[in-house]
Amino acid sequence: METQKIGIIICDRYRRCAGGKCFRSARLREGAFERYKGMAVEVVGFTSCDGCPGGNIEYAVDEMVANGANVVHLATGMVVGYPPCPYIQDFHDFITTKYGLEVVYGTHPIPEKYLTVHSKLGTWDEQPWDVITQPTMTTEEVRLSYD
Repeated sequence: METQKIGIIICDRYRRCAGGKCFRSARLREGAFERYKGMAVEVVGFTSCDGCPGGNIEYAVDEMVANGANVVHLATGMVVGYPPCPYIQDFHDFITTKYGLEVVYGTHPIPEKYLTVHSKLGTWDEQPWDVITQPTMTTEEVRLSYD
C-alpha cells in the first residue's frame, strides 16, 4: 500500500492546538484527507507558521522533507480563523516553488459554525477562496460533526 507522508502547518493563532481535528480527519479520510482513501498516511511534521508573516515556513518544510514529506497541508485553521490567513497563497507558492511539493489547502472539514459565520460575512465570496475552501467543504452532516 502506498504511503503518503505529509506535513501539516497550522496558523500560529492556534499554536497550542493539539491537532485533534486534523488527526481525526486524517484517520477517517475526511475533508482534505479524503484524497488519501485507500492509502496509508504518515504525518511526518506538524508545526505552526510562527505568526505573520510566516517566518517558520522557510525552515519547517526543510525538516518535513528530511522526514520524507511529499505533501504539505496548510491547516483548515488558516482558512476558518478570522480573518483568514492573508499569506496562505504566498505559503502555497513558496513551498511549491522552493521544494517542488504538492501543497493542499486544508486538513479537517470546515466546521459548520465557521461556514455559517463566513457566509454571513462574505469572507469567501471572492477568488481564490472557492479553490482554497473546496477540499474541506464536504457535506453538512460531516461539517456539523466537526463543530
